[in-house]
Amino acid sequence: MKMIGIKDLQVNPAVLTKSLESHEYSMITKHSKPIGLAVAFDDAIISLGLQKALLIDAYKNSLLSLGQLTKSLNTSKKETLKMLSLMNIDIIEYDFKDDLVYLDTFL
Repeated sequence: MKMIGIKDLQVNPAVLTKSLESHEYSMITKHSKPIGLAVAFDDAIISLGLQKALLIDAYKNSLLSLGQLTKSLNTSKKETLKMLSLMNIDIIEYDFKDDLVYLDTFL
């Protein structure tokens, strides 16, 4: 999460624009105290609502586990898996390159 001081915004508002275009969350501060949160707008916010969209985004960025997402959404694991599947979101990230390295050592 990017921290942006209110004075920085006054001098250079593009710093917030760049953060939002990069889909980063930005904490706006005044005298080093948080006063707001800036979130990039996307279609998921409209279709899912802000809270659900933020939770799913946190899951996609590995900030929440599947269990934490399920609990936060107050749904069953089956319902969460179905929702992620319908949204074409990977449920398990698996890197086959690691397996290939281990296979090479065995061969």
